[in-house]
Amino acid sequence: MYIHKTIIKFLKSRKSERIIKIKEKFLNLIYPPICGICGKKASNFLCRKCEMKLEKHSEKKILNEEEIKGKYFEEIIYCFKYEGMIRKLILDYKFNDKSYLYKTFSSFVLKDEKIFEKIQKYDKIVPVPISKKRRRDRGYNQSFLIAKEISLNAKVNLLNNCLIKTKNIVEQSKLNKEKRFENIKGVYKLKNKNVIENKKVLLIDDIYTTGSTVNECSKILRQGNPSEIGILVLAKD
Repeated sequence: MYIHKTIIKFLKSRKSERIIKIKEKFLNLIYPPICGICGKKASNFLCRKCEMKLEKHSEKKILNEEEIKGKYFEEIIYCFKYEGMIRKLILDYKFNDKSYLYKTFSSFVLKDEKIFEKIQKYDKIVPVPISKKRRRDRGYNQSFLIAKEISLNAKVNLLNNCLIKTKNIVEQSKLNKEKRFENIKGVYKLKNKNVIENKKVLLIDDIYTTGSTVNECSKILRQGNPSEIGILVLAKD
């Protein structure tokens, strides 16, 4: 037992990509990977049967500058429409303590060659942050988990402490369109601006509805003078 705890402590204390991958393999020996949807064993946390179900609901799109005119970002990439089975899975992931679904979602995103190539053109990945209180209550930041997995597999540097949320506000999902834009103003802050200067930044979130959250985040990221900002979300309303 002591040796086991020592190994886990050692693995957690190292941040290099190589050690993280060793940690993943080690944990997979103890807890074999399973499909997050059906619970059956699946090497990529998504079995073929459930992957086909997701494909039926997929709407993989990349919206360019013309279609998102007036925003603080240049493009938005998404995989699904926010409805039906996908809506339920994301709500479970976000609010019903099913954090393990990040592996399943990430696996599906990364399997798309066009999206994978798009991700790799970026220099930095930034997850949309949540407040400290919400992080304590929920136990995890759903956007960070997906961003971490995509960063590891696409080999794009992850910046988790660059953009921070300074206030705990009413959840955007509980407000109408007009109130969402007001609710989100002034709640984000940029630290270490120089790390994104002249860099292509990919901002990752779970859902795009009005776009008020990612647009406000992008506005704050602009203070660091990035060369480009793109958005990647699982689903778009």
